[in-house]
Amino acid sequence: MKQSFYSHGKLLLSGEYAVLDGATALAVPTRLGQWLHVEQTGGDEMEWISQNPDGSSWFTARFQRDDLTAPTTEVPFPSGIRERLLYMLRAAVALNPGFGKRLMGTRVETQLEFPREWGLGSSSTLISNLGLWAETDPYDLLAATLGGSGYDIAAARSEDPFFYTLRQENAPRVQPTSFDPVFAGDLFFVYLNQKQDSREGIARYRQRPAPTAEMLKTVSGFSHQLANAPDLPAFRQALDAHEVLLGEILEMEPIKKRWFPDYPGSVKSLGAWGGDFILATGNAKDQDYFRQKGYSVIRPYREFIL
Repeated sequence: MKQSFYSHGKLLLSGEYAVLDGATALAVPTRLGQWLHVEQTGGDEMEWISQNPDGSSWFTARFQRDDLTAPTTEVPFPSGIRERLLYMLRAAVALNPGFGKRLMGTRVETQLEFPREWGLGSSSTLISNLGLWAETDPYDLLAATLGGSGYDIAAARSEDPFFYTLRQENAPRVQPTSFDPVFAGDLFFVYLNQKQDSREGIARYRQRPAPTAEMLKTVSGFSHQLANAPDLPAFRQALDAHEVLLGEILEMEPIKKRWFPDYPGSVKSLGAWGGDFILATGNAKDQDYFRQKGYSVIRPYREFIL
């Protein structure tokens, strides 16, 4: 018997970092995600194979029963690939002890639909798929492993754009929204040729003074303005103002001012500032500006977002 689980990738259009302190963010699931396939082999170990979009393997491992049933420890989340995966599996078993009995004698294949370096959620889609397989709350599994706001888990399970609000004592609030702007043809994403570590970005954010309640309220307002913008000028106005405010909170120059000061459209960082994808406004011809600077991965909004 073969089981298959699927989760979407993610992009955070607004509220990056501030979402950790309760600001409402606007997030979108991507058309590309990750599969997890499980087959019973009847053996006495687990075989794990992680595959790239072209089907080539980027990681393989074999785990014995003692590997998988050992308790998780309170050490920092490990950096090695094998150690990270083992930590996730053990955390899933801790959340659902019965899951441990189902791990042995299996062959597990994961299949990414996007390059790992793109930052669309190779780890969060894996956490989501593990949660589905283990029948555990994915937010609990995230908290026990990667940490973070959890918006990426919401995106993994979503079919539509949504507002995401992290609440201290209750489950996150996920509100689907019909963000399908008439000017979507003037929105596109550019990969900056470098992967950002979200955990490191969050750690740096936590070292700075926390944003005020008024700042968080303003960020939340920008999220709603972006989702409900009637035209491109209104969208750009909210986008640019969001960048300025987050720059103040993070004590960093916005990406356009640093790298693309002569670009005629708007440019906004997504997720951890300084890497992964940016959102830009402009037409097909404007995309040549980024190609001439060496950024070859450019994806129109409608082709990229679910």
